[in-house]
Amino acid sequence: MESNVFSQMSRFNDKSSPENETLRDVKSGFCKEGQARKCTVEPVVIGGMVLDVNATSSMHANPRTTTPGKVIFSLGGVARNVADCISKLEARPFMISAVGFDMAGNMLLEHWESAGLSIEGIQRHQNIETAVVCHIFDEKGEVAAGVAHIESIEKFLTPRWIEKFKCKISSTPILMVDANLNSSSLEASCQLAAQFNTPVWFEPVSVAKSRRVASIVQYITFASPNEDELVAMANAISGRDIFQPIRHSSTKLSKESFFQMLKPAMWVLLDKGVGIVVVTLGSEGVLLCSKAKSNLQKLAFKGNQRPYFNKQLYEAVNAVCPRDQLYGASNFGRISNPFAVHFPALPASVVRLTGAGDCLVGGMIASLCAGLDVMQSVAVGIAAAKVVVEVESNVPDEYCLAKLADDARSVYSGATMLLCQSKL
Repeated sequence: MESNVFSQMSRFNDKSSPENETLRDVKSGFCKEGQARKCTVEPVVIGGMVLDVNATSSMHANPRTTTPGKVIFSLGGVARNVADCISKLEARPFMISAVGFDMAGNMLLEHWESAGLSIEGIQRHQNIETAVVCHIFDEKGEVAAGVAHIESIEKFLTPRWIEKFKCKISSTPILMVDANLNSSSLEASCQLAAQFNTPVWFEPVSVAKSRRVASIVQYITFASPNEDELVAMANAISGRDIFQPIRHSSTKLSKESFFQMLKPAMWVLLDKGVGIVVVTLGSEGVLLCSKAKSNLQKLAFKGNQRPYFNKQLYEAVNAVCPRDQLYGASNFGRISNPFAVHFPALPASVVRLTGAGDCLVGGMIASLCAGLDVMQSVAVGIAAAKVVVEVESNVPDEYCLAKLADDARSVYSGATMLLCQSKL
C-alpha cells in the first residue's frame, strides 16, 4: 500500500495534465460532454455545511430552567470550516455540499459567495432542511450538551451528486471528505479519487461517525482523529472492541506516555493503508504517525511554481521552519521502522474550543497546497488552530501571515521525534 500512497502524493507535485472527463446533465461551470477544457485545480472538500447555534452560559447552568448567557449564530460544519480556513490562507477550495432554501441555507451561501468562493458544488433544493446544530457551552467554553439536525447531509449529498464533479476530483491536489457523509457517498468519493491517484484526507467528525472509516480505509492518505475517534476507528477497522479510550487522571501524561498508549490503535490504521495519522490531543498537542521516516520523506513536497498556490505562505513558513530540519539528526538517518513525531500546542487565551480541529486540518491542507512539507504543515495547522480558539467563530475572520509563521516556528522548533525500535 505504501507505493500507492507515494503515487497519490506525487499528484501534489504534478497536476499539469489532468485527465479530461465528460459529464452529462450538469450546470454551467462543470466539464461538459465534448468540451476539451481543463478544470481549475483547487482543493476539493466534500461534507457538511451547518448553521451552529451556540449558547454560552455566564454561570453554572441548572437543569430544567434557563440560565443567563449569550446565544449567537455561527457558520459551521466540519467540511465547511475546513474549506473556510483554507480560503483564509489564500487557497481556493471547491465545496461539495447541500443546503436548503431556508434561513440557515441563505446565511451559509451568502457568506460563501461574499468570500468569492464557488457555489457550483452546493446543491439547493426545496426539500432540503439545512443542517443545524445547537451547542450549549459551559462557562469554561467546553461543550456541555448539544442537539444536531443534520439528516439532510446524508440524504441529499449522494454519490450521484458527487459524481457530477468528477472533473474537479480528477484534477484536485487533494480531496477532503468528512464523516457526515453516509457510507455509500464516502465510498463513491474515495473511489473517484482512486481513479486519478488523488490523495484523500478523512476527517472523522465524531466518535460515532468516525467508525464509517472501515469501508474506505484503503483509500485514505491522511486521517485526523482525536484520541477517542482514533480508538473508535481502530475498533471499527478491527471488527471488535479491543481498544479503550485513555483514562485521564489528575496526573499529567508525558508525550511519550500518550504515544505508548495510542500506538496500537494508530498501527491498525497504518497497517490497513493509511499513509499519515494526525492525532489531535487538545492542549497536549499533536501526534503525527507514519510507518517509516522514509514514508514522510517521500510524501514531502518539493515546492512548485503553480499559480494557484500561495507563495506568500510558503515563503513565510519555509524561512522560519527549515525543510527537513526534523530529519536532520544523524541518529535518525537510517530509520525505516514506524515512528511518530510530537508537536506541542501553543498557549492560548481560550474563548471556545470548537473549530480548533477543523482549522488545524484546513491549515495543513492549505500548507500542503502551498508546497510546504508534511512536518511544516502540521506546525502551520497548530498555529491556525490557536487563532480560532481565541475567538467565538468556528473560523477566524482573517489570519496574520507574520504571526502565523512565527507561531509555526515555535511549534516546529518544539517538535520531538519519538523513535520506535520495532513495529508499533
